[in-house]
Amino acid sequence: MRLLIADKLHPRAIEELRTLPLEVVYEPELTKESLEKRLQGIGILVVRSTEVTAAAIENAKQLNLIVRAGASYSTIDVRAASKRGIYVANCPGKNASAVAELVLGLVVSLDRRIPDAVASLRAGKWERQEYGKAEGLSGKTIGIAGLGAIGREVAQRARCLGLNVIAWSRSLTPMRATELGVGYASSIEDLAARSQILTLHLALVERTRRIVNRRVLDLLPERAMLINTARADLVDQEAMLEAVEKRGLRVGLDVFADEPRGSRTFAGTDVLRVSPSGGLVYGTPHIAAATDQAQLAIAAETVRVIRAFLLEAKVPNVINVSSSAAARFQLAIRMLDKVGTFANVLAVLKRHGINVEEVSNTVFEGGVAACASLRLLSRPTEACLAEIKAFDEVLHVDLVTLPMLA
Repeated sequence: MRLLIADKLHPRAIEELRTLPLEVVYEPELTKESLEKRLQGIGILVVRSTEVTAAAIENAKQLNLIVRAGASYSTIDVRAASKRGIYVANCPGKNASAVAELVLGLVVSLDRRIPDAVASLRAGKWERQEYGKAEGLSGKTIGIAGLGAIGREVAQRARCLGLNVIAWSRSLTPMRATELGVGYASSIEDLAARSQILTLHLALVERTRRIVNRRVLDLLPERAMLINTARADLVDQEAMLEAVEKRGLRVGLDVFADEPRGSRTFAGTDVLRVSPSGGLVYGTPHIAAATDQAQLAIAAETVRVIRAFLLEAKVPNVINVSSSAAARFQLAIRMLDKVGTFANVLAVLKRHGINVEEVSNTVFEGGVAACASLRLLSRPTEACLAEIKAFDEVLHVDLVTLPMLA
């Protein structure tokens, strides 16, 4: 099988992949357009930022697995992959520590105005009085919107700085918040109203687009901080800049609305500003996950996913396999482990028009007997079950109506 790596990947991961029964092709310079013509004969594809379109998937007749070497998979047409029975997997949580470190770095930088102080020194100035006006962080409250892997890492580090931690996400309950040692906020508005620092760790979907709007920003206290290392479109930029100018909002950004692709020129410098109100905006060029530690962890997870797929017929972190199938019945069949036994059972089910949603087969020690579990869409008739039981190799048959689904 051929594996195509269409983005930069840590060299150690490439070395490990070459030890597997694979022909590894490393072409990190591929683009969305060139990838569409490069997938002939490819069985596994690894990408990071390169877009995988429906057209590319349609041309990939032998493709079995797409691995996103990172957490988000918005650049992959998952629906097109699912239609063709292609697994899509990601590497969630492996960059969480790196992102959390940048979040806290931005918080400290905003409080102590470190970038401006460095620039002042580089200009030959000694402005100790100007840059000695920090408020300090201990005892303040940081509100975390989105308590996934990154949010939890932020919480852990924030406590080390003496910050009080509260959190909100759609799935967070008061009990779960207590388990994680954070305060519970019932909404994004509740979170903002109780926080001096608001940091965003939400996925961008339609319901979260511009979730930090003028109403939410107005609930933050004067001279609050807003940190966004997730997605630019989570924030209403116009309302954010207005809060910077009028209410002294201090902002740390790692994501921007119009990030350059394939260019070293940034056109959004007007966002990075200092206001007479005390508001300011610092930024970094989308580097939150870009530490050696994070990239090595992501690469190792990529290798783990591919190894499991090849050697164990399993796909860790798969994101396009239904977690709750439509199956209503389960058929358990104990049988002799002989050639054709399982095929005979499937042939009977096919003849009776019964679709099999999921299959598992376990062979017992000694290789004499096996037990197959089949999840079915419809109930087999007594005649169908009788045909299965009639095979000499079949030892026993049980039919179970699945609870919650039937």
